[in-house]
Amino acid sequence: MRKNGTKNIGAAYVRVSTNDQTELSPDAQLREIKKAATADGILIPEEFIFIEEKGVSGRRADNRKQFQKMISIAKSQPSPFQYLYLWKFSRFARNQEESMFYKSVLRKKCGVTIKSVSEPIMEGMFGRLIESIIEWFDEYYSINLSGEVTRGMTEKALREGYQAAPCLGYCAVGEGKPFLIDDAEYKIVEYIHQSYYKGMDLSAIARNANKQGFLTKRGNRFDRRAVERILKNRFYDGVVTWKDISFHGQHETRQTVTSVFKDNQTRLQREYRPQNRREVSGCRHWASGLLKCGYCGASLVFNKAPDTGRHPSYFQCWRYAKGLHEESCSITAKKMEDLILESLCNALTSEERKYSYVQKPVSGMDREGENIQAALSRISHKKQRIKEAYENGIDTLEEYKEGKRRLKEEQDELENRLKDLKSCAAHNKADDQAQLADRIQKARDIISNPDMSYEIKGNALRSVVKKIVYDKQEGKLKFFYYVSL
Repeated sequence: MRKNGTKNIGAAYVRVSTNDQTELSPDAQLREIKKAATADGILIPEEFIFIEEKGVSGRRADNRKQFQKMISIAKSQPSPFQYLYLWKFSRFARNQEESMFYKSVLRKKCGVTIKSVSEPIMEGMFGRLIESIIEWFDEYYSINLSGEVTRGMTEKALREGYQAAPCLGYCAVGEGKPFLIDDAEYKIVEYIHQSYYKGMDLSAIARNANKQGFLTKRGNRFDRRAVERILKNRFYDGVVTWKDISFHGQHETRQTVTSVFKDNQTRLQREYRPQNRREVSGCRHWASGLLKCGYCGASLVFNKAPDTGRHPSYFQCWRYAKGLHEESCSITAKKMEDLILESLCNALTSEERKYSYVQKPVSGMDREGENIQAALSRISHKKQRIKEAYENGIDTLEEYKEGKRRLKEEQDELENRLKDLKSCAAHNKADDQAQLADRIQKARDIISNPDMSYEIKGNALRSVVKKIVYDKQEGKLKFFYYVSL
């Protein structure tokens, strides 16, 4: 056992409860711990004082960095400290399963004695029993408090109170009152929505925002997901959402965002963006990422011509370039651009277009349909139960008829709602053809316009085309158009 003079070495673990407003501060806890350790003749060096950041929950140990650091140091052979002091056993963990596991590791494998300053208990089996009872109570208190807090927040949301942390561009007032606009932050929100409306992609917006020194609400640099969250956040369009509760809030919104919000949602829903495809701003040509090799299906990579002008820019299969297959699949950029425009023109004049549907993630409407189906299934079971109750003499004929009538009304209402949902979701092929033709026309106009940036051209092409396969043997491009559901 390691010694420091005549004193044994101890450690201190300090964490402030996120829910207990009467909890001692970290400094106060540490002061009481040191006082108790000194009385026991134990020295606690500075390097063995582990203080968790304020607000870290005790429900899960893997979320607590200082706790994990303490366990790691204690598992050294031999353990550099022999005592661990806590203000309360609940500071160690409020999950009894984890508490028992880590205490067992410290006591049995590391030889560490665990002491609670405010809850002194005797040694031995009776003391361990008292400690377990305290842990059970702490876990019950934590779970019960969590349920009470959730119920309170639900009630507040139903009364149209503001309670979630304010998003970028807003600051909280307190007492459930509507959030106020923070002008400096809101300029970032306006920039993101206006840029996306004008045709920029998510990655380009993130890069430009970072160049201008813009930061997220948490003070981080932007990435495409942070940009997408701002674009999808209905709070900027006046809607407050907490879990599955939504209402039109009283907070201020500005036309610079609300005027383009719906169009931005339409574009987000419409565009087909597979995970492995780079956005236009990350490509060297507006057609990059869409072009595929007719031999192997790999992407065609854009190779920019040198400044001498002796050789043209071209696309080539990256697998061929690396020697992975023998057939070259190259085409000059100019020829590719001409063929793309020609194909768009042909698609407009053709009476029949072949296209595929792109299924989006499950929407609120889809979930509602699933909930209705589940409710109908429950009604079917209820019908069977009231029938059995009547046949077994539990219910009278009148009670059976009344129950049957009530369930029939519920069933009819649900079936009508389901029929309405299916009607809304049904796609008319003629409408799809017209919609696709309109988008192809817009894409062609943009691509043929020499004044348009390559980013806008690329996003326009991606709005209608899933991929383009270059069949070099036939000298043709095969276009795969899509309609988003």
